Amino acid sequence: MKILLVDDDALVRSAVANFLVTALKHEVTECDSGTEALELFKVDSFFAVITDIRMPGMSGLDLLRQIKQSPQGQRTGVILVTGFSDLNSALFALREGAFDYLSKPVDVVELAKVLARLEETQTMEAGYGISADKHDKISETPSKSSLARMELEYNVYKYIDGIGKIGIFSDAMKSAVVLAAQFHDDRDIPVLIEGETGTGKEVIARLIHQGNDKAEKPFISVNCSALSPNLIETELFGYEGGAFTGAKSQGAVGKMELARGGTFLLDEIREMPLELQPKLLRAIQEREIFRVGGTKSRKLDIRIVSATNQNLKQLVKTGKFRKDLYFRLNLGRIYIPPLREQKVTIIPLSQMFLADIAKQKKRKFRFINKVAMKILEDYLWPGNIRELQNTIERIVLLYDEFELRPEHLDFLTMETPPFKSERGVMIKPGQILLPPDELDLLKLESEIVHKALSKFSNNKTRAAQYLAISRHSFQTRLNRSIK
Repeated sequence: MKILLVDDDALVRSAVANFLVTALKHEVTECDSGTEALELFKVDSFFAVITDIRMPGMSGLDLLRQIKQSPQGQRTGVILVTGFSDLNSALFALREGAFDYLSKPVDVVELAKVLARLEETQTMEAGYGISADKHDKISETPSKSSLARMELEYNVYKYIDGIGKIGIFSDAMKSAVVLAAQFHDDRDIPVLIEGETGTGKEVIARLIHQGNDKAEKPFISVNCSALSPNLIETELFGYEGGAFTGAKSQGAVGKMELARGGTFLLDEIREMPLELQPKLLRAIQEREIFRVGGTKSRKLDIRIVSATNQNLKQLVKTGKFRKDLYFRLNLGRIYIPPLREQKVTIIPLSQMFLADIAKQKKRKFRFINKVAMKILEDYLWPGNIRELQNTIERIVLLYDEFELRPEHLDFLTMETPPFKSERGVMIKPGQILLPPDELDLLKLESEIVHKALSKFSNNKTRAAQYLAISRHSFQTRLNRSIK
């Protein structure tokens, strides 16, 4: 979509344009004055105009009035950018026909949401057949299915109980969300979620549990890999009093019973002991359990969701997982591809994390530099979304700048130092003993540089200050050490 961006601050304008083009894939025309913007608007059509209110010459409010007086301006969404002192002007602008306003500094997540809402509004108006001047309804209401598609296309953010805000930016994640909604409607279908560590399997499990409403029923999770084999059975099914030595006299309720009416997640299901798998299969099929040491069956009303970071089908072939249990768990299946196979989602996710964490930590970060974006996209992300979020959080904690730059990401591309991280002794000036044979000075320098960098959590400026050299000199030594 074509967007006209108007701001006399070249740095802010460039950063916003970079986000609109790179992260949201819009076509952006930039200008630094209302007068120039109006001339461009007269000869071209734009989906939206994003303009600062305070500019020399023609203000953003004057530009808004001129645009809305023109025929093509009726269908153009004008978004005002305002400082706190201009809040009254922004509210006045809404009465004058502005679509919305954003506060400074611009929050890119809010900007993306406003543009998505604008596109949805224009699509709805087209569906209703609303004329530019009369807004008369002249066509039928859009179908329920088309509205659902619109919601999926434009509502890229969801809020999940126990998780918070998530971003849905790739076709793969959109498909996973659609499947999660379908499986939510049928509690009797067990669902298997497969994907590498850090891809968001618990997020999808909670979406299956929550659906489109606020979840009020319990969501109980058991990580099979975190429990010893002799504890999993009592953890799942509970036990009766006196069932074994050390058991509580009153017994204990198992996690599956605690999930009644809600969802039970078996995380890392691949770690379920083979000898316990038949009991789990029976519990899923019969919808009932027996506590350990008990003879009374207890009915279950739970949704079963399983998650694994390994291919269960391959484990079945090697005899490490029961075939009958696999087929039962796999009635509903959702696969989440790794982040390296969803490169389209890396930058929007990074922007979302950056904006949210910066706001939470009261930092100035708002945008990502183009070169930094390329580094983020080229990195393989073995830890997937979790690693990406941790990376952004680390940068926000270490720095407080307007833009995330390439040097903030040096630790992602830094090779392993060519020396062993063995325990040694502290270097004390005046007390250095040289080895009897030879000393590799470059290797020693490399070790000192990397240990200084590690000491200050990859902050090159502080490491250089510690070594009493310039940052440029430090960078030169670092580059030499990793060749």
